Amino acid sequence: MTPPRHTRLTFHGPLSGTRADALVRRLARNSPATVLDIGCGWGELMLRLLAAVPEATGTGIDLDAEDLARGRRAAEARGLAPRVRFLEESATGTPHGPADLVLCVGASQALGSALPDALAALRGLVTGHGRVLLGEGFWQRTPTGAELSRMWPGAAATDHPDLPALVDLAIAAGFRPEWTETASPQEWEEFESAYLADTEVWLARHPDHPLAAETRQRADRHRAAWLTYRGVLGLAYLTLVPVVDR
Repeated sequence: MTPPRHTRLTFHGPLSGTRADALVRRLARNSPATVLDIGCGWGELMLRLLAAVPEATGTGIDLDAEDLARGRRAAEARGLAPRVRFLEESATGTPHGPADLVLCVGASQALGSALPDALAALRGLVTGHGRVLLGEGFWQRTPTGAELSRMWPGAAATDHPDLPALVDLAIAAGFRPEWTETASPQEWEEFESAYLADTEVWLARHPDHPLAAETRQRADRHRAAWLTYRGVLGLAYLTLVPVVDR
């Protein structure tokens, strides 16, 4: 028996249903015929977009087979399976573009270790009349050295820009920001709590399980990290319009 995984999460990130609905309405207005989801996980946002745009088809790319299987089950249950593919493969150099709508939410690292490189790749993956929805981390304030030491391994102040610099990077890559919004503290807390909830309940009920020590250590490390970056690390949702090539 192993801990259940991600059953409390609707989205794999700090995204509320209310914000997701607003994003879907805004992005659906452009009537995209093709949707490409980079680092899709189980593709919940992509599936909601396909439901809102009946003519659209979608392709989700990820390396996590379990998440992809969850996405396929959800697509089947909603009658969307004929219009969507969930592919277990790398997004680097993907041939599955250009698309009218590219989703890259918390997954720019799948396109390059440096954000400018990822943005350049996104510019090449979207059609000239399309949109990119970029969900990207930014520092709400510069973290201290002590805070960085309690975040992820090797965390550095250079890991993220601040919000103005993030938007400037998107503009430099050939986009204009149609819409700029950021995850709220409540969205972060709901996501991080839901991310650990199944594991915490499992640990409480199976304290002597052979996997408990390792699982407990991993959960405690994750909780310590997010309680440290709470209020320091933000997530921006940028709706980006590609500038017409001259």
